[in-house]
Amino acid sequence: MKKVTHYGIVWFLCLCAATAQAAKEMSVQVRNGQLRDRPSFLGAVKADVPYGDRVVVEAEQGPWRRVTTGDLSGWIHASALTRQRIKLAAGEEDVSGTANEQELALAGKGFNAKVESEFREQNQAIDFSWVNRMEKMGIETRALLDFLKAGDVHPASGGQP
Repeated sequence: MKKVTHYGIVWFLCLCAATAQAAKEMSVQVRNGQLRDRPSFLGAVKADVPYGDRVVVEAEQGPWRRVTTGDLSGWIHASALTRQRIKLAAGEEDVSGTANEQELALAGKGFNAKVESEFREQNQAIDFSWVNRMEKMGIETRALLDFLKAGDVHPASGGQP
């Protein structure tokens, strides 16, 4: 009887340990999750983590998660993560776990050429010239931080400028 009880306890502890580890693992649900050096959109991007990659959450700070994947670590916004395991598979639409081009674009919270073309066709009265100009603009993080500091602007959360 004692042997059965001991096995039950060991089994329960193993189950708890496995569950705790699984709870810390999450999947990237955007096209390119950005690992930053601090919990802020103003933090420097250390690396990109592709859609579907698994990460281990080590810490939380507001809406930010400190994660590791392989030998990389950094901060990523919680909205870029999901507890669900994402399975990518090539093939026909009826294959479990496939994602079409539009679903991947939506998951990446952005347009691709096909989705943009369809949107433009449905919204012909919209002038996209400024959108096109803004897409070509690039501002380095250091310049943005200097701008915020000069204007005495402090983000509500996620770090100091």
